Amino acid sequence: MRIGKQDGAFTAIATSDAHTITIRGHDLCADLIGKIDFTDYFWLLVTGEKPSETQRAVTNACLVAIAEHGLVPSVQAARMTLAAGPDAWQGAMAAGLLGMGSVVAGSSETAGRYLVEVLAESRRSGGDLRSAARESLERLKAVRAKVPGLGHPQHSAGDPRANVLLKLADELGVAGDHVACLRAIAEEAPGIMNRPLPINVSGAIPALMLDAGWPADAMKGVPLLARAAGLVAHLFEETQRSIGFIMSHKADLAIEYDGRQTSGAQGREG
Repeated sequence: MRIGKQDGAFTAIATSDAHTITIRGHDLCADLIGKIDFTDYFWLLVTGEKPSETQRAVTNACLVAIAEHGLVPSVQAARMTLAAGPDAWQGAMAAGLLGMGSVVAGSSETAGRYLVEVLAESRRSGGDLRSAARESLERLKAVRAKVPGLGHPQHSAGDPRANVLLKLADELGVAGDHVACLRAIAEEAPGIMNRPLPINVSGAIPALMLDAGWPADAMKGVPLLARAAGLVAHLFEETQRSIGFIMSHKADLAIEYDGRQTSGAQGREG
């Protein structure tokens, strides 16, 4: 049964035969293995072109910035999954990656699309970036929505990772329309939302990557790839010094039951 358009069944990423493996037009064994680093390979795989030095530097910085941030929910899910199934690394990795949604780690995609939207609005209105930022923030405020790319529960005074990334963007000369848009939103947001809202790492990453030429539709792949590295570290440590069941036990102690009691339990309490 056909569902949707299925004409033109092609892929431009990879092919192989008995003698060669071709990746984006390059011979894997002759041209890539031992001759290209993984960040370059990542960019090549996704875009079809090798990155420039600036694109490589930006991508490396963003991957390093988001790879690890302690025992966040996705890491806890991965470690508890491995504790319950020590032979299932793939399941534990999947559990961690599935936990990267619009609130934790995966929010770079949301922030990136927001920047694209505000920039497009600015261009439609004659290039007034400040006005477009203010109007978008007013709309978010009206529906009590969060501002993508701003604010952090722990780094309320400013996300140090974002600060370093934005400084790097200036130093590399890569800061363009998307970084300018992010900064305009960040400058307007506190007055409209009536609270401090510093730029967070999930706002800085898409701003830099978009200005470097990374496709918006592939934005979520950046934190996913980065956090996969962090998850490997946590899962390896879990095999050496397991804390999965400790976390589970602590959660059980921390959460109080307030549902209905059985008649026997009520009698014991009385």
